[in-house]
Amino acid sequence: MARDRGPSLRRRVGLGDRRDDVDSARIAEAMDYLRHRGRATLHDRLHQVRMALGLAVQAGLAAALAWIVSHHLLGNPQPVFAPISAVGTLAASVGQRLRRTVELIVGVAVGVFLGDVLIYFLGTGGWQLGLVVTAAILLTTFFGASVAVVIQAAATAVLIVTLSPSTDDLELPRFVDAFVGGGIALLVTAILLPLNPLRVINRAARPALDLLAGQLDACAQAMRERDRAAAQRALDRLRENKEELATLAEAIEGAKETSTLSPARWHRRSELTHYAEAAEPIDRAMRNSGTLIRRSVTMIEDGEAVPEPMPDAVAHLAEAVRLLRHEFAAGEEPEQARERSLRAVSEAGRAYDQGVGFSGSVVVAQVRTTASDLLVASGIDQEEANRLIRQAFGGQGAPDGGPAAPGSAAKTPSAPPLG
Repeated sequence: MARDRGPSLRRRVGLGDRRDDVDSARIAEAMDYLRHRGRATLHDRLHQVRMALGLAVQAGLAAALAWIVSHHLLGNPQPVFAPISAVGTLAASVGQRLRRTVELIVGVAVGVFLGDVLIYFLGTGGWQLGLVVTAAILLTTFFGASVAVVIQAAATAVLIVTLSPSTDDLELPRFVDAFVGGGIALLVTAILLPLNPLRVINRAARPALDLLAGQLDACAQAMRERDRAAAQRALDRLRENKEELATLAEAIEGAKETSTLSPARWHRRSELTHYAEAAEPIDRAMRNSGTLIRRSVTMIEDGEAVPEPMPDAVAHLAEAVRLLRHEFAAGEEPEQARERSLRAVSEAGRAYDQGVGFSGSVVVAQVRTTASDLLVASGIDQEEANRLIRQAFGGQGAPDGGPAAPGSAAKTPSAPPLG
């Protein structure tokens, strides 16, 4: 019986050998994906560390100065709240530090008031603490306070109720520490260690624009190879863009605040205008590119024609995004990005002339729309961008919304939004 099991096992292995090519290819593809994902994760983490380095140094300096001022100059023997206020103002409110400093002080005022009033009438204890926190949250919410004010009011009320019985005159030092911490955080941000706003934005913009360019490149290659799975992977990756866009928006707000508060950065205001005005069209370009890639998946699935200029058009869009990032970072007029965007539209026009199906017509339309978004991001107004797009397309008579399928009346293809 033992000898009988041996050949059976070998036969089963032999059957596996015949599938070895297919299985090996799938396993190799999965391992390549995991290795790339691991490298990307490490790269992303290092980028996040570089992004946070300036903020970390600012927070450390602000905390140290807040402690020194409160302890040595104001005579507070336990200056706990001052460095906490400084760090909280810096770390939790990029782009809105002045407003958050005011919110910090308002929250402290509400918490001190409620804590003192309820302690006076009800005394201290567990249920009194719960009542104070509940009252602080409800009161600040009723008056439409922000989340920062609500949290600060509740936290201060907790400190007043729990520490007042053992610490005399806690209320005044708490107010003073809030002023000292918030004020020193603004001092560090505006005078002592102001970050370079353009550098902050460039670092924040890189992941978003690299993501967009990379997935457009992947889509172009998938079109050439008619690789539906590769196009789908590009779509899935582009859908994960919320973090990159949120980081960019926050960086722009922080840079605008720095250029407003810091005399050393006032000369950067005009340069920041480009980025501030580009944020919305870049977001639209992301969404329209998602529709483009999504329809590329359908086009490949349905076996539609893929004229040679079509993937070239998408590849030109990817290069336009990279050039836009580079020229913004260098403080140059983004002329190369504009030229490459129009070249993408020209190639899309050639693809349309050679004949495309329904999904292909949507792809052509989205090339036009995304190129228009990039032109607007580069500083061209929308009307002029639309005129340049029509001119670059070659005058095929297609409407602004996109080309129609050959042989039919001109109409805008119906394309689903990026889900």
